[in-house]
Amino acid sequence: MRTTELVDGFRQSTPYVNAHRGKTFVVMLGGEAVDQPGYRSIINDVALLTSLGIKIVLVFGARPQFDSALANAGIHSEFHNQIRVTDSDSLQIIKQVSGAMQLDITAMLSMSLSSTPMSGTSLNVVSGNFVIAQPIGIDEGVDYHHSGRVRRIDVEGIRHQLDNNSIVLLGPISASVTGESFNLTAEEIATQVALRLDADKMLGFCHEAGILDEHGEAIAELMPNEGEQLLAKEHGNLPCKSAAVFLHAAIEACRGGVHRCHLVSYREDGALLQELFSLDGIGTQIAPQSSEQLRSASISDINGVLNLIRPLEEQGYLVRRSREQLEMEIEQFTVIERDGLIIACAALYPFVEEQVGEFASLAVHPQYRDADRGSFLLRTVINKARRKGYKALFALTTRSIHWFFEQGFDCASIEDLPAKKKSLYNYQRRSKILKLDLTRLPKNRERI
Repeated sequence: MRTTELVDGFRQSTPYVNAHRGKTFVVMLGGEAVDQPGYRSIINDVALLTSLGIKIVLVFGARPQFDSALANAGIHSEFHNQIRVTDSDSLQIIKQVSGAMQLDITAMLSMSLSSTPMSGTSLNVVSGNFVIAQPIGIDEGVDYHHSGRVRRIDVEGIRHQLDNNSIVLLGPISASVTGESFNLTAEEIATQVALRLDADKMLGFCHEAGILDEHGEAIAELMPNEGEQLLAKEHGNLPCKSAAVFLHAAIEACRGGVHRCHLVSYREDGALLQELFSLDGIGTQIAPQSSEQLRSASISDINGVLNLIRPLEEQGYLVRRSREQLEMEIEQFTVIERDGLIIACAALYPFVEEQVGEFASLAVHPQYRDADRGSFLLRTVINKARRKGYKALFALTTRSIHWFFEQGFDCASIEDLPAKKKSLYNYQRRSKILKLDLTRLPKNRERI
């Protein structure tokens, strides 16, 4: 890697480091990921997240390991509704496998070698009876025996450990109030822990790069209803089983209040870090339905846009536009609508011959300026510009120079403007000219 690439990547990741610090993430590590050559790197990356101030609950599964161990013991496993029927003989094997995996993961998280993210530090890994189980019982005449479900979670106990900078490690075997052991699914444990902890994110792994579309490309973002439609189309299953399992869990988690769920490939080295610390990510993000709608503006939005930009025009932040001019240019605008009110807008003016665009008329309603919707709209315009094949984006401003610097823009001169814009430059206004090189940004995956 060239030094400039390393520096650029580090700089681009910094906002995400700050945004994620102090947040709670639940990481679901399925047994399929444990069998992969890159498994150790995933564990190292989880440790790295902790070193960055992120609170981690790591939930591991062991479905393929259980299958292999039971087969070696000559025990045939039965499934009902995709849940293993765990009899007494199976439970003894499953407990051995789960216990060994828990010790192995703990050992890997405890490494402090110079070649690991935790070099020179110590990391506490805590396991215990944080999850209390209860039996599934009998369903449709099938006795699940020692297969269970979550009854209760010791939320305060987990939070206490997280506040002490420990990783909480949870496996698929949990005890009941009667002192029995039960085999639970990792996806149920991860989902219920995420919900009851009010986790900020739930993260999972699958064979592919995420949820794939019909062209084999990872879908950057899905809403829960879109995920349900996809599962219904596939009759409840996806080509990658671990992806289907996680998508089911993510839909429940998002609808229960988890802000974001992310699915990445366990075969891609560093996929977890790329997903969390880059603008476009690398996997599939499942996000709750928003009360705000991002869309292209139409002629019916003229009054809403005018109400936003007029105060800024009067204060000198924006160049004044007549209503007639705005009506002719409305198709260049993108707006955010909330409950029928236009609360933010921005425009992308095209200069096709020079393959550049102008970012202009950014305005956010005063009551909604605390969620950084300006940056959100800028990323939207950047995505639109890159889809059009533009090589650069420029902006003119008199008051918001530092904000543009924070977004990655650099100073430019009048000579850098397209010919048409150069002829219209207002020398009395003396606006600063700023430019963003789109060719240096990560490949666009249309995630906003």
